[in-house]
Amino acid sequence: MASAFGVALVTGANKGIGFAIVQQLCRQFPGDVVLTARDEARGRAAAQQLQAEGLSPRFHQLDIHDLQSIRVLRDFLRKSSGRKDPGRLRAGDFSQAEVTMKTNFFGTRAVCTELLPLMKAQGRVVNVSSIISFAALKSCSPELQQKFMNETITEEELVGLMIQFVEDTKKGVQQKEGWPDIQLVPYAVSKMGVTVLSRIHARNLSEQRRGDKILLNACCPGWVRTALGGPTVIKSPEEGAETPVYLALLPSDAERPHAEFVMEKKVEQWAPLCQLPSWLPPLLYP
Repeated sequence: MASAFGVALVTGANKGIGFAIVQQLCRQFPGDVVLTARDEARGRAAAQQLQAEGLSPRFHQLDIHDLQSIRVLRDFLRKSSGRKDPGRLRAGDFSQAEVTMKTNFFGTRAVCTELLPLMKAQGRVVNVSSIISFAALKSCSPELQQKFMNETITEEELVGLMIQFVEDTKKGVQQKEGWPDIQLVPYAVSKMGVTVLSRIHARNLSEQRRGDKILLNACCPGWVRTALGGPTVIKSPEEGAETPVYLALLPSDAERPHAEFVMEKKVEQWAPLCQLPSWLPPLLYP
């Protein structure tokens, strides 16, 4: 039976930051919390672990690489609660350019495309990006910086840029074409795409559903002990979950932040940063 308070959906939630977000939402959000994972066995095990703590997450399988899987989840949400409510849309793995872009950018975009129409008034969407997207922007050519910072960039234009990055990388001409010269560049560029996609979707919500007070933001959880961050990083997944949960639980009468990038619960203006955070490993940027 669906809660009268709606549904909070967390993707990629069988471990790490996603798991910690589910844990905190189960304690703070009065509605249903749905934990999703690509691997059903691992997802169910994560849900059972939380249930052993006295929490009550629901589980649903979701592979953001698979449009049919996304649509099955969409139909599940329609049947269980009428429409989707506060949500967090996340993707996390990285390797080579094409695989990374497919997961972090195109997977996130596909989930948003299918589920945003279900969003109730006063819903909350939190896309987990990274401050590394700022490092990527800083290291882009001025021409690419202008495109990614354009306040009126369309989703189609952004998709074209992401495809172009993959093609340039395959050809080995990415630096010549002005793409960042930093470590983990596929991950960084994919997260730059998520940051800009969030701005576009938030702008569209403001134009098309102005009175619904839906707030959509991107955020950085910080440098967290995950598969990407490594085991020696100071910040725990529970600490990394604080900003995403804060944004997911913004009060119903809140009007901002919206269309912003938030780190440590503070808004960061989307621009090439002169000073990147001290905890960001120097090897990631020039």
